[in-house]
This record gives sequence, structure tokens and C-alpha cells, in this order.
Amino acid sequence: MSSPFKAWRVHKKDGHVEARYETLELDDLGAGTVTIEAEYSSLNYKDALALTGKGKIMHDFPLVAGIDVAGHVCDTDDPRFSGGDQVLVTGCGIGENTDGGLSEYVRVAAEHVIPIPDGLTPRTAMQLGTAGFTVGLALERLEQNGQRPGTGPIAVTGASGGVGALAVAMLAQTGYHVVAFTNKRKAHDWLRELGAAEILDTSSEKFGKHALESARFAGAIDTVGGDLLARLLTVIDWWGNVASIGNASGASFTTTVYPFILRGISLLGINSMATPRPLRDKIWQRLATDLRPAKLNRIASREIQLEDVMGAAEALIAGRGPLGRTLIRIS
Repeated sequence: MSSPFKAWRVHKKDGHVEARYETLELDDLGAGTVTIEAEYSSLNYKDALALTGKGKIMHDFPLVAGIDVAGHVCDTDDPRFSGGDQVLVTGCGIGENTDGGLSEYVRVAAEHVIPIPDGLTPRTAMQLGTAGFTVGLALERLEQNGQRPGTGPIAVTGASGGVGALAVAMLAQTGYHVVAFTNKRKAHDWLRELGAAEILDTSSEKFGKHALESARFAGAIDTVGGDLLARLLTVIDWWGNVASIGNASGASFTTTVYPFILRGISLLGINSMATPRPLRDKIWQRLATDLRPAKLNRIASREIQLEDVMGAAEALIAGRGPLGRTLIRIS
């Protein structure tokens, strides 16, 4: 494969970050043992931060953006793969440390490449993407720590975002009573359709004024961080768990040791990028089977072309993005 192709490449000069929709050659990409002809990617908040320069996501420049990609192998030096194999890559540093998935061709290290499991296609794999993988990993960690549907309701913050919506859907179909937190009233009916049993307005909930308060939830998946995470810790029941995924509302929070030493709760950090390969394989198998949301098309209903990514990224940063996730059709 030697023909020119299109990609979103981010440059930095004199402290200024600029994303350009460029024509590249394969030799412009970093080293790797598997070359993928991309079919789909997805737009993550981290991608939007990188493309707009609003966050310090990339560690080298110029670099192709995009932390997700799915397609088929078109060239490989690794015996584990053959031409035509359907594969995906999420996280693993692509779009941050190495060239990423917002490109018609992607070259990566073989250890980062996951064969798309039966039950998924390149399109459905990217409807899930890093967001779905992160939720699957969070649910796995919660279960390992004793969380079960029968222990009580579980809260999901930032429920109208891509990660939050997937968390609502996956938890609900696993049997949990899901309490969805959102500031978007327009999302209420949609979240109920995805499986939310209760919906709370984040801004009107005033719990968390004291170090410990009456328990309201058996656990939580928190996608926003900041003050809401601190407040959530005060109302988690005995031996409950909170999976921490995001920091949309802030990276810092202030709490006390009381939720941990008096109620025995656990705060579980979820890192989707550095997940060991056996666990990564297990989560993708679950995403293709018991954790695959029945209403995935309602969570990732918006599909755009690769050339339209920048406008979608700017809208996402400005809070004008659609409910759920945005799928990117590459070829």
C-alpha cells in the first residue's frame, strides 16, 4: 500500500496546537508491525481535546489523532495476523504517544491489535470504542470487588455522555437498578429507554454536605470526577464500590477517610490504556456477548465522515455535542 491517504494530524509550533486534515504517505506514520485499512473510528472527549488543543493529550508532534480504530489488516510482519483480518485498536497510547486512528491507514504494534470477536463488526466495535471498553472494564472491576445487582442501586454520573450512556445500558441489562445523573432534561426519556430506573438532576441534588450521610447507593460509576465524586463517596453503602472513569468536572476533589474506614467502601481507578492483554481480550469478549447493549444504535446513532471530525470535536468541547456517541465512517 503506497497510495496517499487522508488523516487528521496535529502539529505544534511556538506553543500553538493546530489540527490539519492532511494527505499522508505510509512513510509519514510511526513504526509498527501491523497496518490497518481503517473502516470506522469514534469521537472521544480525549480526541476532541487533542484536536482543539484544549488539553495536553499528545506527547509528541506532529501526530495523527484518534484513540480508536477498527478495520482490516492490509499488511503485517506478525504471524498472528493475516491480510483481511478484522481488527480493532483502542487506547494503548495511539493518538497520544503514537499515530492514531483518525486516518485511512493506521500502523501499530501487533500487541495492541485485537481481533474483532464474533458478535461485533468494525462498525459496532467503534460504536463501543474506548468508551465501551472502559465501562466494561469498570463493571469487571466492580464485580471482582463484590458488586452484584442484589446489593442495591448503582449510580451513574454524566449519564447523557457517551461513557455514561453505555454504563447505564450495560448495568441495566446486567440486572442493576440504575440511577442516572444528568443536567440535560432532554436526555430523560432517552436514558429511560436505555434502562435507567431513576433519573436525578445533578445540579439539584444537595447530598454530600457532611463527611458521611445516609447511604443511598450500593455503588457508582463516576464519569465526571471533581466535587460530585467527593459527594458521592459520602452516600455509598457498606462495602460499596465507586469506579472512577473521568474528570469532566475536575481532576481534584476533597474528601475524608470516613467512607473508607467506617463503611469499608472502595474507590476503583479505571485505566483503559494500560490494561494487560489477557484482561483486554476478556473485556472485548464480554462486549461482544453479555455486555453488548441491546440498544447500541440508540447510544451511537450519529455517524459522520472523517473530513467532518473537527466541527464535531469543537461542538463536543463546547457542550453542544449530541447525546451519546459519535461514530466516524472512514471508508
